[in-house]
Amino acid sequence: MPLFTLVAGARPNFMKIAPLIHALQKKQAEGVAVKFRLVHTGQHYDKNMSGAFFEQLNIPAPDANLGGGGGTQAEQTAAILVAFEQELMAHRPDLVLVVGDVTSTLACSIAAKKLQIEVAHVEAGIRSGDLSMPEEINRMVTDSITDHFFTTSEIANTNLRAAGVPEEKIHFVGNTMIDTLLAQQPRFTKPQGAPFDQLIPKEYFVVTLHRPANVDNEDSLRELMAAILDGTVGLPLIFPVHPRTAKNLERLGIAAPNLHLISPLGYLEFNYLVQHAKGIITDSGGVTEEASVMNVPCLTLRDSTERAETIHLGTNVLVGTDPKNLKPYLDKILRGEWKQYQGIPLWDGKTATRIVDILLQHYS
Repeated sequence: MPLFTLVAGARPNFMKIAPLIHALQKKQAEGVAVKFRLVHTGQHYDKNMSGAFFEQLNIPAPDANLGGGGGTQAEQTAAILVAFEQELMAHRPDLVLVVGDVTSTLACSIAAKKLQIEVAHVEAGIRSGDLSMPEEINRMVTDSITDHFFTTSEIANTNLRAAGVPEEKIHFVGNTMIDTLLAQQPRFTKPQGAPFDQLIPKEYFVVTLHRPANVDNEDSLRELMAAILDGTVGLPLIFPVHPRTAKNLERLGIAAPNLHLISPLGYLEFNYLVQHAKGIITDSGGVTEEASVMNVPCLTLRDSTERAETIHLGTNVLVGTDPKNLKPYLDKILRGEWKQYQGIPLWDGKTATRIVDILLQHYS
């Protein structure tokens, strides 16, 4: 009976892992002989990741939490490497499955391969071309030692072929993040209280900023927020904000009646706001995928993206990092002239089933 170890290191990883757990549980219910362990590396401590978080996603609590958070990236990588090696020696699987591009993805892949355990990478092959991003290094190193490459787009397939990955190891399956989105969409929940009670659908913007270049440099943050406030012409701005960013905004005296700095929301609440927003202003990658599938205009404040399909077929546009670029795009959203979602191949809610079927063919 094959044993698969599923690894998650940060909150978004669980959105990608959840459909895989559901697909494996379905196989088990059908009498298929397969076991799995869910390992949380503890890379990100998130106070919102309580029992309710796992209940929302309908997944079990992790079998192990490695407590690998804190410290520099090197310290974090080392802590996860040590702890995950011990986990693998105590519960040796046939396969380690990693998702995305966080530090845990890299560290757990290395630990597994050094113990001669095969690795599957979900979201393999995505590239931004920007080596200043730690995530880009994580993707490249993980893909250099992976055994099974599960991809979200033909663009990712092309990247892997260019790197010399054999065709038979590349599996174009779609996007498990979208599996979760489509499964949970009927359960999206409007947040309660102020400022949410006053929001009118399609008459507010959602803002998410977390990249250091945008939020840690005072001059950049001041110019960026001025451009956002100017270009959104007084419409409510809902900004789930990291405490460090909130302090920077406060220190710079950035405030406006329509700027609502809120604590991070649960998955169902945040995506309710995205679904009903006039537009999204972000520097995140995952938000661009969700906004595209929900056909919500999306502006990405970066010079490159590893999710080019959201630009070619989705609702996303690369604005760049110069705040002066923002206003023409916001004007276009306000005029209702934004491009529509074209449909991204295999982003259909069935990705996890395809992945599990391929793995069971290989390991059964």
